[in-house]
Amino acid sequence: MTTQNQGTPTGVHIRYTDLSDAKYLREWLHEPDVFRWFPMADEIEIDDAVARWVGFSRYRCSLTAVKDGIPCGIATLYLQPYRRLAHQCEFGIIVGGNNRNLGIGTLLINALTHLAKENFKIELLHLQVYADNPAKRLYSRLGFKEFGHQEKWIKESDGSYVARTFMEKDI
Repeated sequence: MTTQNQGTPTGVHIRYTDLSDAKYLREWLHEPDVFRWFPMADEIEIDDAVARWVGFSRYRCSLTAVKDGIPCGIATLYLQPYRRLAHQCEFGIIVGGNNRNLGIGTLLINALTHLAKENFKIELLHLQVYADNPAKRLYSRLGFKEFGHQEKWIKESDGSYVARTFMEKDI
């Protein structure tokens, strides 16, 4: 799957994720401006997240944005293993810090939505996001609606809590 649409950021195309993309995902998760929006606490947890995230590539349900030949973002459908839940799916997305606010997140979500609907017959996409993450504006602009909130999601080392918001979209 390679796409280049009108409105696509210059030099960016979308392809299926492969295992070689793990090194980029690991790098992005180490960027302070990216890491702060993910719940991992240390190297072991980052390695586990990378393995899980990129592992979905075997089902061709993960897409990588490539800019000038180098991966710059990944979006993955977390497919449900049970038939009665298969109509809905959570997804995750990450765009490397130097490539944010260039339209790559929009491109990835639109491509992932198309993949979800056409290839996996998904009817409902949902996500969870830090309650104060500015990416919520992007999700809202793309039609996702808030449907829940959890105040005490992450407990920080200082004893404070971080909240999360749940969002969904019928596709």
